[in-house]
This record gives sequence, structure tokens and C-alpha cells, in this order.
Amino acid sequence: MADKQAKLNVGDQGFDFPVLEGSCGPDVVDIRKLYGQTGKFTFDPGYKSTASCESALTYIDGQEGVLLHRGYPIGQLAENSSFMETAYLLLNGELPSGQELDTFENTITHHTMLHEQLRQFYQGFRRDAHPMAIMCGVVGALSAFYHDSTDISDPEHRKISSHRLIAKMPTIAAMAYKYSLGQPFVYPDNSLSYTGNFLRMTFGVPAEEYEVIPEVEKAMDRIFILHADHEQNASTSTVRLAGSSGANPFACIAAGIACLWGPAHGGANEAALNMLREIGTPDKIPHYIERAKDKNDPFRLMGFGHRVYKNYDPRATVMQETVREVFEALKVDDPVFETAMRLEELALNDDYFREKKLFPNVDFYSGIILSAIGFPTTMFTALFALARTVGWVAQWNEMISDPAQVIGRPRQLYTGPTQRDYIPVDKR
Repeated sequence: MADKQAKLNVGDQGFDFPVLEGSCGPDVVDIRKLYGQTGKFTFDPGYKSTASCESALTYIDGQEGVLLHRGYPIGQLAENSSFMETAYLLLNGELPSGQELDTFENTITHHTMLHEQLRQFYQGFRRDAHPMAIMCGVVGALSAFYHDSTDISDPEHRKISSHRLIAKMPTIAAMAYKYSLGQPFVYPDNSLSYTGNFLRMTFGVPAEEYEVIPEVEKAMDRIFILHADHEQNASTSTVRLAGSSGANPFACIAAGIACLWGPAHGGANEAALNMLREIGTPDKIPHYIERAKDKNDPFRLMGFGHRVYKNYDPRATVMQETVREVFEALKVDDPVFETAMRLEELALNDDYFREKKLFPNVDFYSGIILSAIGFPTTMFTALFALARTVGWVAQWNEMISDPAQVIGRPRQLYTGPTQRDYIPVDKR
């Protein structure tokens, strides 16, 4: 695996470092011994050229627009799989048999209820608290209730805590939404699917029958699949870094939620929807495209381009198809969708956007779908966190299971004052 070597010259000295080969993607220069051999660090703000770990979960080729979960293309999973099946795949490495999937779904179902005392946590928040603020607090507090699954050295504890987090996140998110409306909480109905149960807890009311619309259930399940994992992004790296200290899994996932809350990470679909609403109708698109090209104009096309993808986001293709299905099922007549379709067409045929590789990403369409289903924009990132919990726990499990894992400790390029002597306050 490390037969090739890379040579680094520092002054008149040369140093050799192993070159590691993965199953896909670029080779990696192993610089773990760089400081010990040379006394130097690398400088890579944003970690754009740094592999922070070895992982077998998700592979992205941004140039070609490829996203694989355990080798399976995201489009195939979104079209043919379910969120529960994808969750099993990420956690266990292989697609389940029918019996294995039934057992996994029953296990998740067993953990959907929240401890009754956790209901009181919600009352400590203001009614207008952001759902992500609530989720950070409630998920972090789970470790105070479930002591039987916080020993990270025990594989069984890790499995139980992973299942609990995946199972309870829809309940936590739905309760955050209900609390903001002043409506009573709806307990899980475990006769429904994972996604159907979430929709009922969110939009149903006690003592009334709630009908799960199949097209909406399918759309939400797809959205969950498309957001389940995305390699070493900011929130996933946060979960891994927190986990490297030995923190319990509930604290690690709460850290991931806090990171995801940032508008540069989890808030992109809300920004894209707001942009489309600002544009309003298709006839105004040319004006806004010209504004987007003007460097002196603050307007930007949200939902286009991606930190990793320099080609069409493979998730966006699935979302475009899903938008039509949801709008037809709900009989939605919203100019936002036509505006989105026309904007995509014009941008993809504009040399300016093609040269800059600004293609639509998954956020361009997901916000439209969620809004049509009935979710307020404040819930968008909470739904992202719900889905990404699967990836977070899979990444956390992979990290904890690695015997070579050490606590994360990034270094820095120090540019502050050199050592100086303290001067008493009366002499300054």
C-alpha cells in the first residue's frame, strides 16, 4: 500500500514519505512523521488538501459528479433503496438481506420513544427558539438518560447508542416543530415507516387520523437518503474530532448538529429558496443573472456550485425529478418551481456559469420540496441533521473502531508576539 515514496526537500536536506493508495481517488502523501523528521508543519487552511482520516464509507469525485456510499451510486440508492436500507448499508458495509432489514427496522422502531422527562426540556426554551438550538440541547442531554450505552470501548454500547440516535432524531425534530407552534406532541406510531412516522409526528394531531401521502413519504425518504452522508465535510469532521477525545456519542452528534447549523453548511437550501422567492417569476431571471455576474452587486445565485463538486451534483438530478412528483401529488401551483426550472436552464447555457462550473446542487431543489410539503424554513437544517445523523454515527463508529485512532490535534502557523516580559500595570 505504501511502496511509492514522495520526496520533500527542505533546504539542502531531502526526506521521503510514503504514498498511500486508496481504492478510488487521488493518492495520499503520508506526512504523519513530517514534524518529527523535519521540524516543520504543513499549512492548509480549510483542510482543502488534507486527508484527515482513512474511511470506507463514502467516496466523492467532484470533477466527475460521483457520490458513492460503500460503492453504490447515490442515484441508484435514491431510486431503488429506502432510508433504512441505506442506513444499514452505511453502518454495516453491505446491503441487508430481507431478514436483516426487518430486524434492523424493528430495532430502530424499538428506540423511537423519548424518555418522558425529556419533554420537560422543551418547556425551558422560548416558543420562537430555533429548532437547531433545541436539537443541540436535547441530543446532548441524551447522555444523561441513557447511561447504558456511553461506554465507547464496548462495541455493543456503540451499536445501541447508534440505533438510539437514528431512532430518536425524528421524534426530537418533530417535537421541536410542535413546540414552536404550541401544539401537543404526537407520540411515535411504530406501525408506520421511519419516514411516515416522522411526517405523522410533525403534521398530525392527537385523536385525529393522519394520512401519509405516498408521494410525500417517498420524497422525504429520498431527501433523507441524499443527505445521509457526504464524506469528511465540516460537521462530520467535527463529530470525528469530538469523538477522538473519547467523548460520548450523544455529545459528539450534538457537536455535529451545532456545526451543521452554520449557514455556510446546512443552511444552503433555505438560502436557495429565499433567492427563488426574491426573483419571483421566470421573466425576471435575466435581470438577476446579470446581477449575479456583477462583482459589485451583493446578489449571488444560491444553490449553484459546490465546494467539492465541479460538475453537476448527482443528488440534484434526483431532486429535480422529485419536485415534479410532489407538486403533482399535492396539486401545488407555485411559480417558484417554474422559476427554478427556467433559472437552471438559462444558467447551464450561459458561458459565465459554465466556465466557473456553477452547476445546480442538491440544495437548489430540496428547499422547494420541503416548503411544498409544509415545512417552515427554520426546519430545513433540522431535517438535514436528522438525515445526516446516520452518516455521523457511521463515521464515529468507524473512527472509534480504528486501533490507530489518536486524539485530533491540529497545529498552527503562529504569527503573534515573540516572548516578552510582563510589565506591572503602574509602569505601562
